[in-house]
Amino acid sequence: MNEPKTIYLSDYTPSDYTIPTCTLEFIIDNGSTRVDNVMEIHRQNSDAKELRLNGEMMDLELLWVDDVLYDETMYTLEEDAILIPLDADSARIRVITRLYPDENTALEGLYRSGGIWCTQNEPEGFRRITYFIDRSDVMTKFTTKIIANKKMCPVILSNGNLRGTATLENGKHLAIWEDPIPKPSYLFALVAGDLGSIHDTFTTVSGKKVELAIYCDKGNEAKCHHAMRSLKKSMEWDEVTFGREYDLEVYNIVAVDSFNMGAMENKGLNVFNSHYVLADERSATDGDFMGIESVIAHEYFHNWTGNRITCRSWFELTLKEGLTVFRDQCFSADMNSQLLQRIDDVKSLRERQFVEDAGPTAHPIKPVEYIEINNFYTATVYEKGAEVIRMLHTLLGADKFRLAMDAYFDRFDGQAVGTEEFLWAMQTQSPIDLTQFKRWYSQERTLTLKISSEYDENAQTLSLMIAQHIPKDTHGREQLPYAFPLAMGLLDAKGNDYPLKSANATIIHEGIIWIDEATTTLTFDEVVETPKLSLNRHFSAPVKIECGEIDYPFLMAHDTDGFNRYEASQLFGMETLEKMMQGEEIDPRFIQAYGVVIQDDSLEPMFKGELLALPSISTMMQRQEILDIEAIHGALETLKKRLAHEFKEELLSGIEALYNPHNSEIDALSMAYRALKNRYLGLLMVLEEESIAHVARNHYDESINMTNRLAALELLENYAPNQASEALEDFYHQHSHETLIMNKYFGLRASSRRKGTLERVKALQNDPAFDIKVPNLVRALYGSFARNMVAFHAVSGEGYRFIADKVIEIDALNPQIASGLAGAFKGYGKLSPLPKAKMGMELERIKNHPNLSNNVYEIVVKILEVD
Repeated sequence: MNEPKTIYLSDYTPSDYTIPTCTLEFIIDNGSTRVDNVMEIHRQNSDAKELRLNGEMMDLELLWVDDVLYDETMYTLEEDAILIPLDADSARIRVITRLYPDENTALEGLYRSGGIWCTQNEPEGFRRITYFIDRSDVMTKFTTKIIANKKMCPVILSNGNLRGTATLENGKHLAIWEDPIPKPSYLFALVAGDLGSIHDTFTTVSGKKVELAIYCDKGNEAKCHHAMRSLKKSMEWDEVTFGREYDLEVYNIVAVDSFNMGAMENKGLNVFNSHYVLADERSATDGDFMGIESVIAHEYFHNWTGNRITCRSWFELTLKEGLTVFRDQCFSADMNSQLLQRIDDVKSLRERQFVEDAGPTAHPIKPVEYIEINNFYTATVYEKGAEVIRMLHTLLGADKFRLAMDAYFDRFDGQAVGTEEFLWAMQTQSPIDLTQFKRWYSQERTLTLKISSEYDENAQTLSLMIAQHIPKDTHGREQLPYAFPLAMGLLDAKGNDYPLKSANATIIHEGIIWIDEATTTLTFDEVVETPKLSLNRHFSAPVKIECGEIDYPFLMAHDTDGFNRYEASQLFGMETLEKMMQGEEIDPRFIQAYGVVIQDDSLEPMFKGELLALPSISTMMQRQEILDIEAIHGALETLKKRLAHEFKEELLSGIEALYNPHNSEIDALSMAYRALKNRYLGLLMVLEEESIAHVARNHYDESINMTNRLAALELLENYAPNQASEALEDFYHQHSHETLIMNKYFGLRASSRRKGTLERVKALQNDPAFDIKVPNLVRALYGSFARNMVAFHAVSGEGYRFIADKVIEIDALNPQIASGLAGAFKGYGKLSPLPKAKMGMELERIKNHPNLSNNVYEIVVKILEVD
């Protein structure tokens, strides 16, 4: 392997040349595709004398400069670029390349998924299609002609508006697409194949009619309607909430099985992982439906936050991704429940981003260096980036945030910009100077607030001491104090909020204070009795709180902030489990508080289910200096069993009242009933009683919706294997021909906490439904096993060896998917000596493997550096 090259933010300079227009012609045939590319080149740097066009993994056939055919002595061809002497302010360059989509297992550039030709060009895939200045700050107007066999590819799509079609000789046809809006090459898209489709229209606020279409494998058309409804809701919401109207005549979505990411926002032609498009009540869970609505919205919202205004360099990725995640979270909250959406957002942040922030691959939301940019499509850039935007929204308030966003759109439409330009727009409406706030973009790790209080009964004041505990960065360097909003409440004995009155606190909105000192003491007046503390309400800042004065049972029952009621239940559960792992008895106060929630029929069912959720193994792992997964798992199962014994009759009665096997609706109440019913059943199954296993089996057999069937199957697999084997065989027999459902099957089998999971996963590799070249199937089988903390961290170390083998094998096919799988080893630094030695041996084996990709190398080296 060549020595990997590190790219630095500090080295960024604008491109010497730009490409205002590009005309492409694709001739698609079985075996290869010919690309004819005509570019108008303009020089931006008068000192530039050589044009560098990025390009790799394709054949160069012909090159012209200003109609002069160049031979190989007139240019320099490198492995990843072509260098052309060019001392002119403008030039016309034509280059013809040949691609081999069927051989493209990396799924970057133009590749073939089944019978469909499609592209994935973000971040740097376009250079695998043609020679180009393939960077995000070069904005180009593209016109694309596609020629293909009409029988093989009756559908031929690209960006922009359709400008013409024609039937040709030899059974071929063509289509010409023109995108009038400049965009970087990473947003270019092409799709060709024999596809089914559904169609609709949307009329924008100004009265313009937009043609909408969703394309998929034939036979799946009926599964596209939820996605279409989600798209239309997204378009309307963006008009109302952000004043953003769609700008083309058509909006197309294509669903493909083989896709490295969730979806891609290519201008006017979104390409989606089929998992985030296809759904019906028979094949999709409630979570699938919610996920489709969210991802459809996310990609649509990119039209303005990502496409019309894009990022200057890939270091600025959070500019488009963090902002668009925030927007899709707000949309989902408006479509469903503000509280439940917030709980889901924070759960995702903690499960993924907090782990990343604590590990060897921690980085700021705006990184300063990388080897492989594909490795930075991370929870930090996306989810933590969204939390940074949310803090700005909290600071400004909804109305001023909208004005600041209007300023951003008005000033920078059609440009490639950075986070500085975004923060300029926010500063136009901010009551506080944002200079210190900018540290959220440049610093890493998770901030911890250590909070204590003193109550003065005579003065009726409460003093709140807040200290920022700021971890060093991954290079051991000190970091500086942050500035952020902290929402909080002081509650009386009945759960009522005292008004926050303080002479020395900066109160930016009711119940929200601004923190910007490393240590600060705030005094609150007119507090007539010792209050209960409710801190970081609605998770106003992405921080951890350490405070020994929180009354968890009280907040679970009385806090007026729904998120903090949930937070109290989680923290109380974590504290209870940790005491159990230290040999203490189960805290009876937790049992009592849990029972109060079960018996409270006034609670909204979905929220009740969240309050009853026990902390996950991965959440508990974050609180350990040295990982002890066996202890966590044992304590969790013991606590579940105690709760199930204690409230068995209430849980059984609840299941009976909530269960409706014939309901497959996806309205909020139906989904809430299923979620709470499955929460109850999950507790009872831990008792391993035959009668309860029979209930689960009945739910699998009787239910007509996938949510209930899959939940019952998962519980049978973990707690009643004798009944599970027959049910699993039935499930496989019904669905072995349906890839999306088989993803669920493989994921369920690989997530089993029973003994022998690794052997069963190895056997499943040979199943006819499994294909190691399909990312969804890889994530379902290998990814699920790697996230199965009990099986992956088995004392034998065989789990480590197996995943290391798969990383090496998949790296030769698809480095992006392999590097994601290599992330399973990020817990290396927290292992005890014996498992650490075993994992370290596997990491070294991966690192030293010949021809290892930069993608995997960067991840593995960073993990090993913690030693």
